[in-house]
Amino acid sequence: MSEHNEDSLAEFFVDGVVPQDVPLFFPLFAARPLIGAMIALFRGGDEEVMVRLAVLREIGLRADAPEWTPRDLETHFAFFSPAKLDTVLKRLREHELLLWDAERRVYQLSTTGRMVLAALSNLLSFSTEQDGELGFLAAQIAAGSAVGKLSPESLAHLLARLTELEEEFAQAVASGSEFRLRAAQGKLESVWKWMEKANEVLRNLSDTGFADDASWRLAQEIGSRQSRIMRMSSVFQRELAAIARQQVHLSQGGLTSSELAAWLKERSLDELAALAGDQLAVTPEATFILPDVMLDNTEEFIEREQPKRHVSTLPPPAAIEHTHDVPLELPPQLAALTRLLQDLPAALSISDAVVGDNFSSASYRLSLLAFLGEQNVDPELAPLADLPLALQWHEHTGLQAINRDEVAAISSGRLVPHEEKQT
Repeated sequence: MSEHNEDSLAEFFVDGVVPQDVPLFFPLFAARPLIGAMIALFRGGDEEVMVRLAVLREIGLRADAPEWTPRDLETHFAFFSPAKLDTVLKRLREHELLLWDAERRVYQLSTTGRMVLAALSNLLSFSTEQDGELGFLAAQIAAGSAVGKLSPESLAHLLARLTELEEEFAQAVASGSEFRLRAAQGKLESVWKWMEKANEVLRNLSDTGFADDASWRLAQEIGSRQSRIMRMSSVFQRELAAIARQQVHLSQGGLTSSELAAWLKERSLDELAALAGDQLAVTPEATFILPDVMLDNTEEFIEREQPKRHVSTLPPPAAIEHTHDVPLELPPQLAALTRLLQDLPAALSISDAVVGDNFSSASYRLSLLAFLGEQNVDPELAPLADLPLALQWHEHTGLQAINRDEVAAISSGRLVPHEEKQT
């Protein structure tokens, strides 16, 4: 490390601290040539970096003839300006990403350049996959284990990502929002296959053994978190089912409040303002929300959601036939029993009050007697429950023989007016 670089790095530390004595810098200092090559490759504007990467990747992809003459490069990259191409090749050569053999006058990719390209190729292969970061991390773990270079850092990165997913899913459940739950459910479905791949990698690692105790503990925690995340699928289904039971159906067209909320979320601010125009006489003020926090959250939501917005329209209202509720018709036995027991002058045998028509009617009338004197009953049972009657059973008498209207016998008892009971 040059003296200038040492002085520049020391500016980041408090007085008395030497950068070379800080443990977290040890692996970085050891890999300084490789880090310097990546700095040279990615330093500068986006356009410069893209051109360097394109040139270096194309040079590295020619496996059958890895050596390039200046003429080969000029012909292959004829679409670049010769001056600009020469500048790119010079920078790659200065930082030893590209080697120049002066005797043979050929270019060749350096060992450092090929390592950087291999890592970049692995990263790019997962960049197009939805939620492919878990797959990339699992691939790093599998590759490191295969060559005996498994790093606890790779396991820690996978564990950290799983922790973030678990917290994200837990917040979606705690929010009770149908839209956040459905988004989290879709997220879980997209990462499911990568977690299964990670499980397979960890099982293989368990069979061969881990290099140290720290890696073993990390792998155990990874397995535990993946199990909890996979169980979230049933949690999402349960919460969504509970929300579905609470949905409010608007009018008689089958439109639910969730569908209306989804439609409103797809409207622009101008459309929402037009819909709400002249609808609210008083605008409520959310005094319990800090204005600056509310503004920050709103700006973040708009920046995150606006590019993905899909405008849709609800279908026009369909012509439906309006129906009227059909009044509930009470069983005739209830009204007949109420009339029979109204103004009852003297005690009446239960069999005389109940038996008649058939067994089904008798059973129904007998069940109605249990509501006599009850306070909290349905309105249709209130006239019967308010009758001043008491139900007395003759427990020691046994069954009373009937033998008519499909009733062979019935428990012995009677209905007694309150006045008679008191006397």
